[in-house]
Amino acid sequence: MTISDTSTGSPAPRAEGARARPPRPSSKPNGQWKIDGTTPLNGNEEWKQVDNGLSVRERIENIYSKGGFASIDPTDLHGRFRVWGLYTQRKPGIDGGRTATLEPHELEDEYFMMRVRIDGGQLTTEQLRVIAGISSEFGRDAADITDRQNIQLHWIRVEDVPEIWRRLEAVGLGTTEACGDVPRVILGSPVAGISADELIDPTPQINEITSRFLGDASLANLPRKFKSAITGHPSQDVVHEINDVAFVAVEHPELGIGYDLWVGGGLSASPRLGERLGAFVAPEQVAEAWHGVAQIFRDYGYRRLRDKARLKFLLAEWGPEKFRQVLQDEYLGYAPPDGPPAPKPPTPGDHVGVHRQKDGRFYVGATPIVGRVSGPILAHLADLIEAHGSTRLRTTPHQKIVILDIPEDRVESLIAGLDGLGLSARPSLIRRGTIACTGIEFCKLAIVETKAYATAAVLDLEKRLEQFELPHPISLHVNGCPNSCARIQTADIGLKGQLVTIDGEQVPGYQVHLGGGLASQDRDEAGLGRTVRGLKVAADGIADYVDRVVRRFLDERDSGIDETFAQWAHRADEEALV
Repeated sequence: MTISDTSTGSPAPRAEGARARPPRPSSKPNGQWKIDGTTPLNGNEEWKQVDNGLSVRERIENIYSKGGFASIDPTDLHGRFRVWGLYTQRKPGIDGGRTATLEPHELEDEYFMMRVRIDGGQLTTEQLRVIAGISSEFGRDAADITDRQNIQLHWIRVEDVPEIWRRLEAVGLGTTEACGDVPRVILGSPVAGISADELIDPTPQINEITSRFLGDASLANLPRKFKSAITGHPSQDVVHEINDVAFVAVEHPELGIGYDLWVGGGLSASPRLGERLGAFVAPEQVAEAWHGVAQIFRDYGYRRLRDKARLKFLLAEWGPEKFRQVLQDEYLGYAPPDGPPAPKPPTPGDHVGVHRQKDGRFYVGATPIVGRVSGPILAHLADLIEAHGSTRLRTTPHQKIVILDIPEDRVESLIAGLDGLGLSARPSLIRRGTIACTGIEFCKLAIVETKAYATAAVLDLEKRLEQFELPHPISLHVNGCPNSCARIQTADIGLKGQLVTIDGEQVPGYQVHLGGGLASQDRDEAGLGRTVRGLKVAADGIADYVDRVVRRFLDERDSGIDETFAQWAHRADEEALV
């Protein structure tokens, strides 16, 4: 069921390029360290200056794991634990209407969500089997593949955290700076080093950044989270436009292969797409350029108000020209040469399906529905991969899994085995394009459930749309609150969780965003979705709405120009979208 009021307003203007308005000048200091000094302007900044969180690991190992949940200092629990990938999860039974009215201690359970940091999404079957074992032994079999290439576990007790760290670190994994106001996981091309058509393997750049700066105390107190992405693949497969800093491979006509530098992207309640600085970064200069951008954020980022503390707000004030000038003058000590933009991606960036590697073997991209897996599934997957002659796999920024190094004569057997695990290498275009955040099942910020509703919608839509031939994947992103962890503004159909009123009764539902997309999603240009005033969908009505609007698209699209859903959604009348 949908609710719409098409008489009360016109569509929001299209946000191509998404140049956010600069913040209004304030008579109060913004907490920019290089301008206003380092005196904390709020409680969050105060505790970070006292202890930025890196040292809380020792207290977890020596005090809290022995004393249990009740022994944890509240500031450590709600702040510093995040630096080690730990958030308290939502207490079961608290409905979404109470999310904004209860205090954190009233919402939280005595269990944690734990993010395993996987830079570049690169895993071995040995590492996967360890994660699977932790999920089964300590996390009630729960596990999710996130759209940041991490694997997120649930139901973790503080008493078990030291043993979990020991097991992860024994195979080269960890949770250091997986959350918090720090440099988080670096997204990397899932086919780095193996794709036949990649321009450059970014793995050495990712490894240099993490080896030099992961756990660096000088970067462990940033104004907010700092998200990074690096790709050497022409599909631009790391959603670079919505990261704080990103490097996209490009061929310079004189200098050869390097990277195009982007800064200032981010979504949440104030979405803004990143912008090119126009600077060409040589591979050996990526780590120092990354470090320079991170230091700009540390030194000039806004700290007084947390909802203005992302790098995108600083870029909105400065513009790319000033940002580049400060980067080269104050942090690099040299001027990077101008460089060209990367061309439009020739293929989608999710790597689903069967693809030949440059060594003649194959990689296979598989789709778990909305990223939901489990300890047993991950363990069986490790066995399956090894039985087919490989020990390597990757996670993706699209909640997918890519298995590497499969001999040609073993591909079909692998695909059959993946199907048996619910991991489809030949999914429907609806299943392929659907992602969902954690939702109210575990997240304290959520208002609406996501995984279950999205899964039910996918299964229903596969039956309803079976007779139609979709010209492109339809991206359906389902989010449980306004924070956009599932990237709702960059989906063909994005659903933002909220309570909606139907027939006078308040029920869980979603606000609808239409026609968003990124360069890696068959878009000529990245852009944010539009909204129709009053258009909302009940949580159990996702399939009804998507079925209706997709059929209208198929009836009305201009096949002569191979019109995409996003193009149609931005030109269509409101009546066609409700």
